[in-house]
Amino acid sequence: MKMRGRMLGLYAALYLVFLYAPVLMLPLFSFNDATYVAFPLRGFTTHWYAQLFADADLRAAALNSLKVAVVASLTATAAGTLTAYALTRRRGIATKPVAVLSVAPLFVPGVILGIGLLIVANLIGLGPSLIAVTFGHIAICLPLSIVIMRGRFAAYSPSLEEAAMDLGAPPWTTFRRISLPIAAPGVFSCLILSFTTSIDEFIVSFFLVGQDQTLPLFIWAHLRFPTQLPRMLALGTIILVLSCLLVLCAEIIRRRGADRATVIA
Repeated sequence: MKMRGRMLGLYAALYLVFLYAPVLMLPLFSFNDATYVAFPLRGFTTHWYAQLFADADLRAAALNSLKVAVVASLTATAAGTLTAYALTRRRGIATKPVAVLSVAPLFVPGVILGIGLLIVANLIGLGPSLIAVTFGHIAICLPLSIVIMRGRFAAYSPSLEEAAMDLGAPPWTTFRRISLPIAAPGVFSCLILSFTTSIDEFIVSFFLVGQDQTLPLFIWAHLRFPTQLPRMLALGTIILVLSCLLVLCAEIIRRRGADRATVIA
């Protein structure tokens, strides 16, 4: 048993090294005073970060990604919350087919989804643009929102809603005054995760973007030039830190919501 425990501990350690060592290389080399990525490190510098903040094209790409992410996350969270509530509380013939179709985009390869959305955008006359990218990100974030919120609504008893309706509250008032406040931690968690997903999305954006660039596409375009690599490492470090903070906040909110739902139930 002791040997087995040691082997499991060794496996866990190797797994964590394999998973996170490449990611930790980003902040390490982003402070390296050299244009090449190799050991030994040449010296410490913040020059690459200073260049990032002085780049007008980077600021424009970041602003485009921010606009798309805000609209996509808000829309996907709102639509996903309503859809998940209907699938959880309303049972009918179409419930199971709709539940399956609503999460189907999660299992579609990004390349196939991007090509399909590009065809649709061209057919409706929208064409490659930031608006098309926004719709594409909504299509990606919506299934994620539905999955999260279905679990959230299923975590507490519907008897609370039934009691409110027995007292004369209409369905919309019951949802707004009872269901939504209880599910609020899940909504905030879903909003943060959708925002993070949209900011990091590359494949669908690659197919749908027009003349304007998003942040992932800006990084992709500059990675072709070796002299730009240190700046991209610095940018990747900033994105990594912000993404980790957002995901951590989402997980904290989700756990608090789960504990609250347990108490209510």
